[in-house]
Amino acid sequence: MMKFKILPVTHYQQNCSLIWCNTTKQAALIDPGGEAARLLREVDELGLKLEMVLLTHGHVDHVAAASQIAEQRQVPIIGPHEADAFWLEILPQHAEKLGFPPTDSFTPNRWLKDEETIQLGTLHLRVRHTPGHTPGHVIFYSHVGNTVFVGDVLFQGSIGRTDFPQGDHATLIDSINRHLLSMDDDVTVVPGHGPTTTIGEERRHNPFLQG
Repeated sequence: MMKFKILPVTHYQQNCSLIWCNTTKQAALIDPGGEAARLLREVDELGLKLEMVLLTHGHVDHVAAASQIAEQRQVPIIGPHEADAFWLEILPQHAEKLGFPPTDSFTPNRWLKDEETIQLGTLHLRVRHTPGHTPGHVIFYSHVGNTVFVGDVLFQGSIGRTDFPQGDHATLIDSINRHLLSMDDDVTVVPGHGPTTTIGEERRHNPFLQG
């Protein structure tokens, strides 16, 4: 059984998701954008063992605490797709521009590709490459939890911005249509910002996905 807890961090209120296998208590942090000490305290208070850091894409508000957490707990950083390498290389400049604490660039222990599977305890997270917001964006889907962690691809009533370097609106819409709207209506969507939603709700009511 999968469990998760959403932990908004930084002035961007980015949703870092703490997910875990309830059988083994093995856990992962998805998109730790800051406040490393607070995130690790949550892990410890829940009696979990952190196994990995997972990244949907390379923007600083989703990765700023990744290397600090990985170093402190000796766990790998996994993701995103290698097409986002340039974002991780310019993290110091991006952090300064957006008012984040100084953030060093880093390289993940493992880049991800479309259709890969990540094992966390008894859980299996399916990876889909979903470019558009950034070229290397990925999402993580858990069949057991009937939940998809989508980063900045899709939000309640909105979609990700595409005005950043190498963003592309048509590519983003194609990613949503192929990899998200192909899912069942009752799949829970955990976005990188804001409240959770469902595939069905966005299919029916998201103004960016009509017509």
